[in-house]
Parts: sequence; structure tokens; C-alpha cells
Amino acid sequence: MIESHLFGPFVRRFLLEEVIADRNLTINTQRSYRDSIRLLLRFMVDHHATEPTRVAVEHVTAAVVRAFLAHLEKQRGNSVATRNQRLAAIHSLFRFVGRQVPEFVEHSAQICAIPLRRAAPPAMAYLDKPEIDALLAVPDRRGPQGQRDYALLLFLYNTGARATETAELAVGAVALDTAPSARFLGKGRKTRTCPLWPHTVKVLRQLLGARLEGPQDERVFRNVRGEPLTRFGIHDLLARTVAKAAQTTPALRAKRISPHTIRHSTAVHLLRSGVDINTIRAWLGHVSLETTNRYAEVDLEMKAKALAACAIIGNNHRDDPSARRKAPDLMTFLASL
Repeated sequence: MIESHLFGPFVRRFLLEEVIADRNLTINTQRSYRDSIRLLLRFMVDHHATEPTRVAVEHVTAAVVRAFLAHLEKQRGNSVATRNQRLAAIHSLFRFVGRQVPEFVEHSAQICAIPLRRAAPPAMAYLDKPEIDALLAVPDRRGPQGQRDYALLLFLYNTGARATETAELAVGAVALDTAPSARFLGKGRKTRTCPLWPHTVKVLRQLLGARLEGPQDERVFRNVRGEPLTRFGIHDLLARTVAKAAQTTPALRAKRISPHTIRHSTAVHLLRSGVDINTIRAWLGHVSLETTNRYAEVDLEMKAKALAACAIIGNNHRDDPSARRKAPDLMTFLASL
């Protein structure tokens, strides 16, 4: 086997040169590409009796990639969206391979020709205001952990921030004096600023206390050990809160709730309040206005108001016999003008 055809050196160069150095992709995208390749190599080991260090580019054919994608959906239970995400990483890898070695141009083209599968967009779940209130009522604010939980839930609802953005929020990115706001570094390394409600400012002041004067790169939300809270910790915190809130608000049991659900709820409630759709786009950090327009499509309350605005009120004169009898008089009147 020619060493230059080993898969490993191409993978290393792709991740270090293409993904990190040349394209400067975000850390989450880097990890997604790494995990996709790791899963592919593990599939090669399990199904083709090949050690990762001995896998060659020639071994990873279009047929192998298709089998790997089927494995993701059937054995691992991945969704179509996850399957497409893994395939996009493999496409990117083999485009890189084709550029580096001309002999692999056709080989790479066959793999890149594997199409992404179309899938219906998932239903966009959101919470109504009473359900948000039920979540906020759960934390016991008399203790430090309850104060942290309440501040975190309120902050998610106020800003519509993603779980990762909230976990990585630094003290220096929060302004609590004039023009209170929080600054986020979102997807694609785009920076945006969200205003904070006076109540959110008060709660954050109580949470941070003397830390406001401390290191500005320290994370706002910490766990019980004083370490930065991770996005997984935020998911767990919300899951516990939902379980308790469902005891008094049974409607929560029928919904699959994540931090992104609260983000959707923020958008829908802003829209109901009359906030311009373009302002909501900037608030949430969406690149395309199409993404934000989805909130107008899913909001049943706004649809009901639109239906009520064009509803027929009172009798339909076209079906009224007396109206038909009066018609000739009207025609005579018009003819006399």
C-alpha cells in the first residue's frame, strides 16, 4: 500500500489545515467534522475488519459511505438531519482529498455525488406564557442554586439565547447599567446584542454580586462546584424543571422541551407583542429572514386572530329572501340615475 494513499494523513491534514487553519470554522463545526470521521472509521473497523491506521482512501468507496449512512439511520437511530450532517462532513473531506491528489478526483466525485436526503422540517414547539410562568415558578429562590436556576431560565426567555451561547456568556459581556444588554458570539462567529428587561437586570445583579467587579472573562452561570456550567448542564437543569412544573401544568408533559424550545417561545411571544419580524431576526441572530418567518407560520394565536378579522358577522344578505325581493327596486333606482 502506498503510504500517501493512507486515509489517516488526509484526515489529519483536512482537520488541521482545511478546517482550522484555512477555513477557520467554529469549534462546534470542527467537533462535528471530527465526530463524523470518527464514526466512519469505527464503521470501517466493525464491518470491514480494518484497523483505523490501515484504512486507505481506496477503501472508502461510495458504496461504503452509503452503507455507513444506512447504519446511522437503522442501527444508531439517527434522524435524516443527522445523517445529512455526517454526509456533509464526508463530502467536505473528499473534496479536500480530490484537490490534493488528482488521481482521486473521480473517486471523490463519486462520493460527493451521494445526495443529501430531503426531510420534512421538524415541528417547531414553543411554550405559551402560562407554561413559561410555570417553569419560572419552580426554582426555590431562597437558596443560591435556586437563584442560579431562576436567573438562567429568565435569561433564556428574555434573550432567546442558544444553550451554548448562554453557557459561554462571560461577565464582561453583560451590561447592567445604562442600556442593559447581553452580548453574544453566535453561529458563524457573528456578534449580536440583546436588551435585558429591568427584572432580568435585578436578578443578574443578585446572582453575580461581587463577581461584577472580578475577572471579566469569568462565566456568568456556574454549577454547584463553582465551575462553568456547560450546555449539557443547562439541558439537565431544564429537564428537571420541566418535570416539576408538569405536576401543576400537565400540558408540559405532551411537549418535548429543550433550551431551544424557550428560544422559539421568545420569538413567538415577541411576534405576538407586535415586534417587527426583522427585529426578531436580529434579536435571535438568524442569518436569513426565512428562518424567522417560520414563527409567524406556527403561531396558532396569530392565525386565529387573522381568521377572526375576516370572519363573516351577522346575516348573509345573499341568502336573505327579502334582500332578493328588494333587488329590482335597487336596479330601478340605478337605471334612473
